[in-house]
Amino acid sequence: GVDSDPRGELCDDVAAVCELRTKIMSDAKIELRNVHKRFGRKVVLDGINLTVPKGESLVVIGGSGTGKSVMIKCVLGIIRPDRGEIFVEGKNVLKMDSGEREKVLRKFGMLFQGAALFDSLPVWENVAFGLIQGRKMKRKQAKDIALQKLAKVGLTVEVGELYPAELSGGMQKRVGLARAIAADPEIIFFDEPTTGLDPIMADVINDLVVDSVKDLGATTLSITHDMASVRKIADKVAMIHKGKIIWSGTRDEVDSSGNDYVDQFIHGRAEGPIQMEVLKP
Repeated sequence: GVDSDPRGELCDDVAAVCELRTKIMSDAKIELRNVHKRFGRKVVLDGINLTVPKGESLVVIGGSGTGKSVMIKCVLGIIRPDRGEIFVEGKNVLKMDSGEREKVLRKFGMLFQGAALFDSLPVWENVAFGLIQGRKMKRKQAKDIALQKLAKVGLTVEVGELYPAELSGGMQKRVGLARAIAADPEIIFFDEPTTGLDPIMADVINDLVVDSVKDLGATTLSITHDMASVRKIADKVAMIHKGKIIWSGTRDEVDSSGNDYVDQFIHGRAEGPIQMEVLKP
């Protein structure tokens, strides 16, 4: 008999690896590779590697000042990283021209930490802002959509005519969520969605987030330090510490991560490897 050619097997192996890599890339809605960012001497992102699979909810946990918000701003193009690559649907957004980036940004919705509503606009116009300004939609059509989205988050037509200052914190957060889903985005970012809310209203917002994402079939990337949020909205969880992802796993694996940093964080313990810098008198 004739011996098989080992080079043929090697080619098969290489092809299999390439095929697997292509599949991983195609499944990834967002991917960050070795992303670095510093401000002066302060290193904020120190080689972030993160993949958000299509249709999944990834929640990034970590203390204040660990780089969570900067990471999201890099994906959105608000901040440009010093080095690294950021892909949305397999395309490197850092190499796009402004027109290409504009198209990609239309896929995104965003719920900001403080709701970030425009005080001078009524609620419905806040929700419709991106439709009117970004997509040049007629005001009547945009208002109809805005009122539909407000209804989805449990707010009435009457609330649409109010101004943000007339709303409670929880209602403002709902308006922020309605604006985030107004254009039926493929990708939604949630920046501390429950900050400043009482536990009951926080749970209401978490439920609304889950329902909104399910309705849209969206891919979501959230950042939070609220473990109740994590347990409700996450499929997968990653922890950031000193600008690096130090652990990732499923929501169910968080409690048995075997990682001292994760363990300290989820239980809110002062003692542990994460040391808060507190100035002693």
